[in-house]
Amino acid sequence: MSIFEPPSEHNRTLKENVFPDDWNNPQPRGKYNLVVIGGGTAGLICAAGAAGLGARVALIEKTALGGDCLNVGCVPSKALVRAARAAHEARTGEARFGVRSEEVTVDFPAVMERMRKMRAAISPVDSATRYTRELGVDVFLGEGHFIAPDTAKVGGQALRFARAVIATGARAAHIPIPGLWESGALNNETIFSLTELPRRLAVIGAGPIGCELAQAFARFGSEVTLLDNVKPVLNREDPDASAVIEEALRRDGVTIKYEYEIAHVESGRPGKTLHLVKDGDSQRLVVDHILVGVGRAPNVENIGLEKAGVEYSHEGVVTDDHLRTTNKRIFAAGDISLRHKFTHTADASARIVLQNALFFGRRKISALTVPWCTYTDPEVGHVGIYPGEAEERGLAIRTFTQPLSHVDRAILDGEDAGFVKIHVRKGTPDILGATVVAAHAGDLLGELSLAVTNGVGLDKIAATIHPYPTQAEAIKRVADTYNRTRLTPFVAKILRLLLRWQRR
Repeated sequence: MSIFEPPSEHNRTLKENVFPDDWNNPQPRGKYNLVVIGGGTAGLICAAGAAGLGARVALIEKTALGGDCLNVGCVPSKALVRAARAAHEARTGEARFGVRSEEVTVDFPAVMERMRKMRAAISPVDSATRYTRELGVDVFLGEGHFIAPDTAKVGGQALRFARAVIATGARAAHIPIPGLWESGALNNETIFSLTELPRRLAVIGAGPIGCELAQAFARFGSEVTLLDNVKPVLNREDPDASAVIEEALRRDGVTIKYEYEIAHVESGRPGKTLHLVKDGDSQRLVVDHILVGVGRAPNVENIGLEKAGVEYSHEGVVTDDHLRTTNKRIFAAGDISLRHKFTHTADASARIVLQNALFFGRRKISALTVPWCTYTDPEVGHVGIYPGEAEERGLAIRTFTQPLSHVDRAILDGEDAGFVKIHVRKGTPDILGATVVAAHAGDLLGELSLAVTNGVGLDKIAATIHPYPTQAEAIKRVADTYNRTRLTPFVAKILRLLLRWQRR
């Protein structure tokens, strides 16, 4: 199933921008300062940044410019998440806000067409035309690969380079369950081509992708069963955060089955049957569609890494802390080499590569502070370390938590399920990590990410005026709680003596 299916006006617009049928690759212009293989976020940032600084740049893409984020990731998934939230708000408006409406129905084809319209509207920024005409990049559409340590090839044309970047990204993993893929199972690369709402949907994997789409489809009206062989949902997050999300999923009608193994899948009437096993107990789950929302595999195949002298493994291309591969001419950026496979880390790694590859920089990927967010409702955002990581490193911490149920704006918004939890180095205001669970946790997390990155402690946040009423006030309240701990018994005694003296 192609990302440009089904045929529609908006998908045709998307294709015209990110992989036009009538595209003619240019003639190579001698030796390039930079050849980039992969036109996702990391590759596009590398190409645009280098060309903007005067470099001669070639960009090779075999599927669709914009990569996962634009075509099958962040953009389409968040369009569905927002539509699902709108449906939920309409259904619950009377109980929560006294706003009455007629019976709420979801026009799923219209939801999907809106998503495709939004995706197409965003796509000109990543288009082949823009990169060629506005940015001066030589864009080659086709399958590119290395044929030598200093040469890549695409469509029969050899591109010599001083430096190259591997930015081929990652794809949905092909988990080995008998009969699963033969049943027509969907993943994040194919689910956005649906035109009809599945009446019954099984989602395999209770990580970020699985939880986001399980909740969205449940809100659209599907009977959703979420399956994972471990517990709880979002098991890598703070346990309190996982508990809030599990409650939200169940409240939205998602059935969660933990610690079940899927023995095999059968196709036929009355649907696709998953044979589940747990502690010797067998169950059958019959659904109309199966979504696989677990695992990512790096795209290291068929790009000539051996001929380029680039070492790689099943985890991706091997790089040092400066993102240089085992070939000193070649660097890697984005999902092909990073542990944190996010659009924003792909962007950040591309900027590191530009400095290190072209301008003798020594920036390190390990120096980055990486925030992330899962866009369930409520959202879960995190930055820095977790308590378990602090313990492993021998760091003593103190944790401060502010429930949103005591934050005025969250109460007024009807969004009081969640909290702000901040970990500081014990005895100091230094923030080591934070988790935010809130309706818009990703937006709130920016302040904490800035603080961790730049060494801004809770004492400084406490001294910063936050507008009232906002949900961000929760962060200020955590900081105020920290400040109160500085009032030691000795300091309190001195203050009482001072106040007694003033009364004379």
